[in-house]
Amino acid sequence: MRNQNKLGADQNVSIINSLICFMRYCKCVLFGVTEMEFDAQMQSSREHRVSRSESKDVPVIPDDFRCPISLGLMKEPVTVSTGQTYELSSITRWIEEGNSTCPKNRQKLLHRDLIPNHALRNLIMQYCDAHNIPFAKPENKKCSSMESIMSSKAGLEAAKMTAAFLVEKLAAGPFEAKRRVAYELRLLAKCSVDNRACIAEAGAMPLLVSLLSSEDPKAQEHAVTTFLNLSTYERNKAKIMKSGALQPIINVLRNGCSMEARENAAAALFSLSSVDEYKKVIGERPEAIPALVNLLRHGTVRGKRDAATAFFNLSLFHGNVSQVIAAGAVPLLIDVLTDDTPGLTDNAVSVLLVLANQLEGLLAICETSAIPLISSLLRLSSTSPKCKENCVAILLSMCCSGRDKTVNNLSTLPSLMPSLYNLLTSGTPRAKGKARSLLRILHMWEPSGAPQTILSYETEYSVTTVH
Repeated sequence: MRNQNKLGADQNVSIINSLICFMRYCKCVLFGVTEMEFDAQMQSSREHRVSRSESKDVPVIPDDFRCPISLGLMKEPVTVSTGQTYELSSITRWIEEGNSTCPKNRQKLLHRDLIPNHALRNLIMQYCDAHNIPFAKPENKKCSSMESIMSSKAGLEAAKMTAAFLVEKLAAGPFEAKRRVAYELRLLAKCSVDNRACIAEAGAMPLLVSLLSSEDPKAQEHAVTTFLNLSTYERNKAKIMKSGALQPIINVLRNGCSMEARENAAAALFSLSSVDEYKKVIGERPEAIPALVNLLRHGTVRGKRDAATAFFNLSLFHGNVSQVIAAGAVPLLIDVLTDDTPGLTDNAVSVLLVLANQLEGLLAICETSAIPLISSLLRLSSTSPKCKENCVAILLSMCCSGRDKTVNNLSTLPSLMPSLYNLLTSGTPRAKGKARSLLRILHMWEPSGAPQTILSYETEYSVTTVH
């Protein structure tokens, strides 16, 4: 262990993960899977008690300082082309594995340049210094790299053995054992990319599909959550689709035994729909979009968020927009704008903007009470800059639709003008441009000559409003 202390933080984590994988395999072989769920519940209870007792002493690391991939404190933050920031080692590995999308928002990476985020690194260093948290840049020594490679190989072999053992039990064991194996696979798939790859290669997916239709709530929940965790590995998406899991996942979304199972099914559809061709495939399933609408209507806050993010991806394929509208999603998304839950309003506005980029969606939004709700978001200090940018883009699209009633309604809102002027000074560059265009339309608005005025602006700004 003295030699291991010389390794950087990343090498230590790799070695610990290898040891955990090996011990997990040994536990499976020696004790089987009958006690794993009980042990996990006991461990969770212990961790909860410890966290409560230590919460007053241990500082909570801000989410902005954590890597979205590893969830650990970033020491070498770098920014990718989408504007998201990750730990250098984590995003490098993600790209080297053949992924071409941003792990957080699933947008296509325009290039693979990783730009050091010195400002964020300085903030993290100041935070660590203020809270007595050790902060040291990982060392790059040849001997350390070799030891890290060896430990990674050991961890990979342990993960392969564990996955193979669990899949064997999943194939031939009694139902009770299958349910607990599904739980263990769920945990294993959550831990690392290597585990997700090993589980898929071991042939777990076809066996898990049968559990999706189980009437046992826990078995179904474990199975669909395992698929969700597996889908976060880009190469597993095609395997999931080929395994025949899509329709059973949609069935869980519609009639799942528990709300958590339905929520995770929606999240799985969001993950799968990050692949362009799967947007069309999912949208062609007649039950998928209505099931998401139902979750948006009756789900928990988390369920509504999962449904909204799934709608965002699916609506990027133009062929799905008419189905989203016909299923009644637009009024529900408008209702969500009154919810002050962090992130939920942003998701709803993002979906509405995607829908507003098509005439059918724009007309559906104009038929609702969206104008005062969207306008109110512009004046709230709690609204994020990106959300305000999307809000003003939607309002501009509504004005450019050539409907004088829309512009007239906007012109009667007393708080809109101050909000737009505020965006000219404090908004994002795109928000400033949209606000300037909208102000120009409102200043020139005359009810008698409204149609001609707005149509002329539609010609001038239609290109910018749809991007």
